[in-house]
Parts: sequence; C-alpha cells; structure tokens
Amino acid sequence: MATAYWDRDRSGEGEAGSTSFWKAGHTPTLIAAFLYFDLAFMVWVLLGPLAPSISKTLGLTPAEKGLMVAVPTLAGALLRVVNGLLVDRIGCKQAGAISQVIVILGLFTAWFMGVNSFGGTLALGVILGFAGASFAIALPLASRWYPPEHQGKAMGLAGMGNSGTVLASLFAPILAKLFGWNAVLGLACIPLTIVFVLYMMMAKNAPNAPAPKKLVDYFQPLKSADAWWLMGFYAVTFGGFVGLAASLPIYFTDQFGLTPITAGYCTAGCVFAGSLVRPMGGALADRIGGVKALMMVYIAAALALAAVSYADTLVSALGFFVAAMLALGAGNGSVFQLVPQRFQAEIGVMTGLVGMAGGIGGFYLASSLGIAKQFTGSFAPGFLIFAGLCVVAFLGISMVRARWRATWSSGARI
Repeated sequence: MATAYWDRDRSGEGEAGSTSFWKAGHTPTLIAAFLYFDLAFMVWVLLGPLAPSISKTLGLTPAEKGLMVAVPTLAGALLRVVNGLLVDRIGCKQAGAISQVIVILGLFTAWFMGVNSFGGTLALGVILGFAGASFAIALPLASRWYPPEHQGKAMGLAGMGNSGTVLASLFAPILAKLFGWNAVLGLACIPLTIVFVLYMMMAKNAPNAPAPKKLVDYFQPLKSADAWWLMGFYAVTFGGFVGLAASLPIYFTDQFGLTPITAGYCTAGCVFAGSLVRPMGGALADRIGGVKALMMVYIAAALALAAVSYADTLVSALGFFVAAMLALGAGNGSVFQLVPQRFQAEIGVMTGLVGMAGGIGGFYLASSLGIAKQFTGSFAPGFLIFAGLCVVAFLGISMVRARWRATWSSGARI
C-alpha cells in the first residue's frame, strides 16, 4: 500500500518536495475516486441526452425542457454542502457509500414505477442530484492523500470523472431507441452497482482527516472573501461545463434538427474535450499558478461562447463548443489547484461550497437557455450573457491576484 506523504521520512526522497506524484499518495483510492465520480456524473446529466425523447413523450415546452435538465444540477449543488459536511463528520469513504446507495435505489425505483409526468422528471432530477453531489466526496477523498505541490494533478485526475457525461451522451440515446428511455434508468443501475463494489474494496480514508468540529465551525470559511471569490470563479468554469453538457442535446436537436443519437455524439465530442483537459488544467496550474491559468481560461471561454451565439452551421457550432469546453475544463482543474492551497484544513466543506456554486452556475445556464429559446426563439441571448460572466470572472481574478500571491503561504504556485 502506498504511504501518504506526511508519514514518510523527511529526508531524501521522502520529502514532499522531491516525492513523485505516484509515490506521494494512495493510488487505489485515487482510482476509486475517479470511478465513483465518473459513473455518478454519467447519471447526473442523464436527463440531458434523454431530453429529446422525454419531451416528445410528455409534450414539454422549451422552458420545461430547460428546467428538467437543470434541476439535477441545482439539487446536486445544494446537496454538495450536505456531502461536504458528511465528509468531515463521518469520512469520505462512508459518505460516498451512502450517496451511491441512494442514487442506485432512486434510479431503480424510477425505472420500476415509471416516470409519466413533468413533475416526475423533476422528482427524478432531485434524486440524480445526489450523484452530482459526489463532487464533494470524490475530490477530498483523493486530495487528502497528496501534498500541496501535487494537488492540481490529484484533484484533476479525480475530477476527470466528469468524463462520465460523455458516457451518458454516447449511450443513453442509443439505449433509449432500443429499449425506451424509461428502461435506461434501470440499465444505469448495473454499472453503478459494479463501481459501488469496487469503491468499497479500493477506497481508503486518508489518515490526516481533520477532527470533527461543531456544525457552525464548518461555515467559518464563508467569513473569508477568498471563499466567495473561489465559489464565484467555479460557478463560471464548472457551471459552464455542466450547463452545456446538460443542454447541448436539446440545442443540437432544436437548432439543427439532429436525431437524439446524432445529437448525443456531438455532445459527447464536446464534453470529452472538457473532461480530458481537467487534469491538464490542474497540472498547468501547478506549473504556472492557478491565477494565471484562470485568466487565460476566462478570456478563451468568453470568446468561444460569444462566437457560438452567431454560429449558423453545425460545423462552426461544434468548433466553438469544443473550444469553450476545453477552456472551461482547464478552468475546473485550475480552481481546484487553488482551493486546497487556501483552505487545506477545511477542504471537505470548501469542496462542497465551491462545488455548490458550480452547480448553481450550471443550473442558471441550462435553465436560461431554455427560457431564451422559448421567449426569443433563439439560444443566443443565453450564450452571450454567460460569455459576459466569463469576462466578469476575468476582471475578478485580476483584482485578487496580487493579494493572494502576497498572503497565501502554502508553498505551491498560485
């Protein structure tokens, strides 16, 4: 079994500064965190790829479709705070086990009883929020095993589990065509159960977990302006990523008349780009600093999203979406290179709070696109407003960069 960096001899290779990434932590736990996160994200956005089929069956309006795919994002955002508290109170592994059981049982019940109304889709969305809340468990589960100079890579690799959204985009529309969209809910329980077993075998809580505190103490970070800044930055990067992941199947079917399966392929390509670069964004932040990386990210994302609003062909839209997802995915890794540098002792609850902000950003984007389509006949206003939020985030990180570099003392680049 790998030994955590804080337990190593402080001389020679044992020093945190000279220990390689793969020797610095606990690899089985890192793999377990990735698998859990990956499958959880797969079902978290499941309603997005199924939305064209569901809306056809239930006769949903554009605004209802937008809300349907946005509710899991909002529920996941709020539940991340709950999971962040559970992580610090009962441990990462135990909190993850509880969350996985709830999602599996919820999906099985939805499949067995059937989802026959718009209200039923919203209720299912709340259950799927528990999958989205896995963020507040999987990342600290991996992070607590690694020293500051490897946080970007550890958080990036564990966080690359958001590639599960690719699996949903690729396979959900195909399975829905073969067996019906309600059957997909039951079929999803199979890989979730397999991963649950592997998780219980491989995951291990890190020995440096902070001692449980009073409930009110968990929210002490909110007294710091830094916490709010980090939450705001992640609301844009992750909010953009997950909001697009949930909404693109609807966009491609409504905007270009694609079939659900073809729309799923297009969405998978865009989402894969954003998922792939998350660990690269963390590694880049380790090398040049999270602040500088984020400044680059926000400008690139703003330009790409603004361009999407004027795209009139499928090829151009795909190109701009891939560019936006690359930027936002790198930004996700960059934000979580910064979080443990500032809030290492409160990493569990801060992961929950920052993740909650990201989910709220995703809820806003997904729901606003549906509203924009219904009331203006175009998705463009939604994309333009979010591009503006990227510019605001760029200005914000520019304002705090000097103070953060002068006052943070983790030893890693910021």
